[in-house]
Amino acid sequence: MIGYISDNILLPILDFFYGLVPSYGLAIVALTVVIRLALFPLSAGSIRSARRMRIAQPAMKKRQDEIKSRYAKDPQKQQEELGKVMKEFGNPLSGCLPLLVQMPILFALFATLRGSPFADVPYLVNLKVLPSDQIAAIEPKPFTSSKHSIFISETKHFPVIASLPSGTKLGVGDKAQIKLQTLTGESFTSRLSGVEGGTKFTPTWSVTKGDDLVKVSADGTVQALAEGDATVQGKIPGLAAQSGFLFIKALGQVGFYVDGEINWDIAILVGGFGLTLLVSQVLSGRGLPANPQQSTANKITPVMITGMFLFFPLPAGVLLYMVIANIFQAGQTFLLSREALPENLQKILNDQLSKPALATEAIGGSDRLPFEPKKRSK
Repeated sequence: MIGYISDNILLPILDFFYGLVPSYGLAIVALTVVIRLALFPLSAGSIRSARRMRIAQPAMKKRQDEIKSRYAKDPQKQQEELGKVMKEFGNPLSGCLPLLVQMPILFALFATLRGSPFADVPYLVNLKVLPSDQIAAIEPKPFTSSKHSIFISETKHFPVIASLPSGTKLGVGDKAQIKLQTLTGESFTSRLSGVEGGTKFTPTWSVTKGDDLVKVSADGTVQALAEGDATVQGKIPGLAAQSGFLFIKALGQVGFYVDGEINWDIAILVGGFGLTLLVSQVLSGRGLPANPQQSTANKITPVMITGMFLFFPLPAGVLLYMVIANIFQAGQTFLLSREALPENLQKILNDQLSKPALATEAIGGSDRLPFEPKKRSK
């Protein structure tokens, strides 16, 4: 499903925006906004449900505890009354359904931005090298990788797979060629022969695991040297992997700290992600009673996630999407925080907000400090 959404929905939208403004950075921004607008009703439902549950939870829990205590010996009546509470306040899990529905689209968008044209596309083939006398008894099972859409021009792309007709099990001394080809079986390199500047998309081959067990040539031919498990990688360069945008040096660039140098554009993107996430979380509590535990979590979570993404290998294009998506989310949260609540929840919220004020008024109305002992009357 993720591949279908990417190939048939997201990439055509990307092509459209790149046709309007020939900038892959702007195309990422436009694609992000379009997807977030399309998902607005679903994400709004989640935000709305979370806000209402945060208000209703104390009263809801109190009612549930009372019902469980009152009808402890009558399970049927207990379930009936608990159902009435759910109907009155809503189901706490109702906000999860919109999130589950939009997850495939978000995963597809994430996968699209991690692939061509924004980044180099790797094809990994895991091999097992066996003794030559054992391989004859094993029935070959052809290997085919997942497909990836490869851009060979600004608007021309097609799916490419890696295949190994003889299978991933080789005998010591055997040779086999890993083929990159289209879904119709046409060689990828033959498709490049008719493209201007097509040689810059020529795949490179390397052994990422077990370089003492196998070796691979420039055309993807693998030779088995010794028994064991090995991994061979073929990588197709991304068309826009080296394209810059604003302060970003390359949309396909990965890593905050590479080869002893700090990539400040990655650092800025990660910092922007953390800041926008913090703003979104602060806005989610706007107009609600203070919750010390929630407040602490809202401060710690952005710091932890931001720290993780400093060293998590994500391309700059993906980080750009995450920052824009967070800005959109913060704006959506701000708008929904101003939305009128149902009458029963508004009454509960008013009561919650008035409690700290009453406590302050009680203290302020006294002539003494809260920790000062009362004066004895003479």
